[in-house]
Amino acid sequence: MISVWYAEAGKYNVLPIDGRGVLRLADERPEIIINRTRYTYYPGTQDIPTNAAVKVLNRQHSIVADVEILTGGAEGILLSHGGIDGGYSFYAKDGKLHWVHNYVSRVFYHVDFSENVSEGRHQLGFEFVMTGKPDFANGKGSPGIAKLFIDGKLVGQADVPVTSPLILGPSGGINCGSAHTSPVTHDYRPPFKFTGKIHNVTVDASGQMIKDKDAEIRIVMARQ
Repeated sequence: MISVWYAEAGKYNVLPIDGRGVLRLADERPEIIINRTRYTYYPGTQDIPTNAAVKVLNRQHSIVADVEILTGGAEGILLSHGGIDGGYSFYAKDGKLHWVHNYVSRVFYHVDFSENVSEGRHQLGFEFVMTGKPDFANGKGSPGIAKLFIDGKLVGQADVPVTSPLILGPSGGINCGSAHTSPVTHDYRPPFKFTGKIHNVTVDASGQMIKDKDAEIRIVMARQ
């Protein structure tokens, strides 16, 4: 039987056999959908599985939530992907903006804004800027800098020395406005529905970064 198997494998170009195991997850695969780098999500939808979600791992990307903060503040999930076994979550808690990356349930990398987000309509943004390449052989995704923005103004940042390398939380997909699966972080408990109003949340993985308008003005003034 073994000899027959190898004979048929050679006949149909199966050989050589790829025995890389988990590393094969990093390979690009053909898809029937149009390749996109920009996705827009809305609250009140079902959990979106990973194979249909925007791919942000090992890529520079940004998340911008168009929201309205009501009187007294708001809290809850803006966008999350994954679960307690790994993933990221962009959310508000106690009136403050947060982002956390759960690295395979071993380390939690966190950045927040120390002040409350004021009431009214805002563009709440997150940006991941890569500072190195992934190390798949050692189970490490790209390192980078996590940045928070409010209405295009940088309000916080933190170094992220390692990210999930190949997949975000097999136990959960993308959720907008609330969590339907296990929490990415112990900082909240599902469903943690956003108490303000979310118009939409856009994820851009094209590499185009959020512009800090105040910083650009300061640079121009310094050149005068």
